[in-house]
Amino acid sequence: MNKQNGLKELPACPVETTLMLIGDKWKVLILRDLLTGTKRFGELKKSIGNVSQKVLTAQLRAMEENGLLTRKVYAEVPPRVEYSLTKLGQSLKPILDAMRNWGEVYKTSSK
Repeated sequence: MNKQNGLKELPACPVETTLMLIGDKWKVLILRDLLTGTKRFGELKKSIGNVSQKVLTAQLRAMEENGLLTRKVYAEVPPRVEYSLTKLGQSLKPILDAMRNWGEVYKTSSK
């Protein structure tokens, strides 16, 4: 990819590319929550916990720009916004499953 087409340069290393897209703590938790289905902003904020509204908004926007999720705004008062994973975002499920499995093994072995 090149900057002439308006696209960001991606790292040569595929692991670095993956980390660039989901390496943030909040992004992984957003993915975890959206793997079970569409969520509203408030549901994500409540589920994730200590993330500020500003940071959550920035993370969601970045993930939308990178094609990992979609944002749907409903013309209602008050406005309703829902977030869903794209097919690309859903393709990260095996990575999150592996992280979950590793975490479970670590928790039981470190007792």
